[in-house]
Amino acid sequence: MNSSSAHDERMLILAPHGRDAEVIHQVLARNGFAGTILAGFEDMTGELDAGAGACVIAEEALQNPGVLQLLAWLRAQQPWSDFPFVVLISKRHGAGARAARSTFDQLGNVVLLERPLNAETLCSAAAAALRGRRRQYQARDFLAERVAASETLRQSQAQLLQLNQTLESRIEQRTRALAQANDRLMNEVLERERVQQALVQLQKMEAIGRLTGGIAHDFNNLLNVIQGSMDLILYLSKDENARRKAEVARRACERGGKLTSQLLAFSRNQRLDLRALDVSSLFDGVRELMVSSLGSGIILEFELDDQVAQSCQVMADRNQMEMALLNLAINARDAMPDGGTLRVSARCDEAPEGVLPAGSYGVIAVTDTGQGIEKALLGKVFEPFFTTKGVGKGTGLGLSQVYGMAQQSGGTARILSQPGTGTTVEIWLKLADQNQEPSAQPAAPLEAASAGEHILVVEDDNAVRQLMVESLQALGYQVSQAANGEAGLQQLREQLPSLMITDYLMPGMTGAELVSLANREFPGLPMIIATGYADMEAIDHVIGSNAVLRKPFQLTDLAGVVNRALEQQRSQHLE
Repeated sequence: MNSSSAHDERMLILAPHGRDAEVIHQVLARNGFAGTILAGFEDMTGELDAGAGACVIAEEALQNPGVLQLLAWLRAQQPWSDFPFVVLISKRHGAGARAARSTFDQLGNVVLLERPLNAETLCSAAAAALRGRRRQYQARDFLAERVAASETLRQSQAQLLQLNQTLESRIEQRTRALAQANDRLMNEVLERERVQQALVQLQKMEAIGRLTGGIAHDFNNLLNVIQGSMDLILYLSKDENARRKAEVARRACERGGKLTSQLLAFSRNQRLDLRALDVSSLFDGVRELMVSSLGSGIILEFELDDQVAQSCQVMADRNQMEMALLNLAINARDAMPDGGTLRVSARCDEAPEGVLPAGSYGVIAVTDTGQGIEKALLGKVFEPFFTTKGVGKGTGLGLSQVYGMAQQSGGTARILSQPGTGTTVEIWLKLADQNQEPSAQPAAPLEAASAGEHILVVEDDNAVRQLMVESLQALGYQVSQAANGEAGLQQLREQLPSLMITDYLMPGMTGAELVSLANREFPGLPMIIATGYADMEAIDHVIGSNAVLRKPFQLTDLAGVVNRALEQQRSQHLE
């Protein structure tokens, strides 16, 4: 196949029953995939020879005897090729289904999707299949280049033999030229291998990021129900025994919420929320995570000089800093396989000349007593995907994430190490102004609702929605509810509330889309988006960060954000 052919990334579609093929073709076309509908296996081999990226095939099509033509084509495909299939299967059983599924192993590169399926799943599978096919094209082109290089080498050797019969000096010249060409070829091969490994690693980390983000979203909803229920018990119950037990459960939920925030910080490219961060409270917050990650063989020490302990605040994103310190602690643990000491310290210091603008900075250092790093490698440690660990033992992203976070915060990161003497990683951050708003505010007291204030809650998770309704009712508000964006918009049109609270991630219509529509139809209506995992750029575009309620939230968080939204509306009315 020609790598420049327009057919190389087509999606072939074979679904003989009903309108399945047409529907699949329309879904793929809407999402930017070129496709061709096949009438049967008689058409497929010709289309495969013309060029294709992948094939979406219904399970029932494999019952046709014409599948033997496809299997013959697959056996004859080039060594670099492993043509991908996306097979749509059903839960049905029987001889026909077993016959069709017996061919799965013969197809080779197969992704199975169980019907019914949604458009997003189909497009994700199609994209994954095309990514794999593109890598095959890269392998094909690479092999062609190797063949061409081999032919060039063969010709060079032939010329060298001819020149050997005439002039010894020309032999030496050609020999040197050949050696140089061979060196360039080997360097290109090594570079291709490095880039290919980096690409595979990036794809793996992207998949892990999507997985952790989805887990964190669902887990945040579960935590929200538990924590909210505990808050209601603490707010409403007079039974001291029940209140003590509820407080224990609520604290456990807070720990769970911290874990999910770590997952979210890993799984998305979020903008940093730079605020004044007290270093002492940062150390208190990350201490427990470090202890559980390091194990019993590592002695963990925290050290603050007097100036830091009394008044030092740095400009940083708390979640990102906790993730950075945890990454550095895990790296240090791996550098001390036989145990050792890990010291986390903080100090105030003047900027290194030529590295940062002049002035005082807060420096947070993580020091281990491990093996150290060779001088030749120190300049590479902050590069993405660079790692000295064995295959499968490190991603090469931890230190690059720390460096990127420090740079984005207006500071930098640097590493100090020698073989046999351990390693120190320093994070330099700007100092906060004395009047800067701190990153954590004390919980505001619960305030009773004003008479007649009505709140609409839009949330697709039944348990979370019921909890929010009961919490708002306990605070004295009149509450109505809707299970999705369309139902919420209909309720707004029937009875306009004082305030709307909507979840972000809902099927059909997201909370950001609902807010955008409501802004056009009901300008001035206060609105809040509740989210455990969201595209913050999409939220800021329609509502701004001040009207976001982070899951899992406490009753005081809910009361505070609702009161601020309503108070802002009252102020606007008075003006």
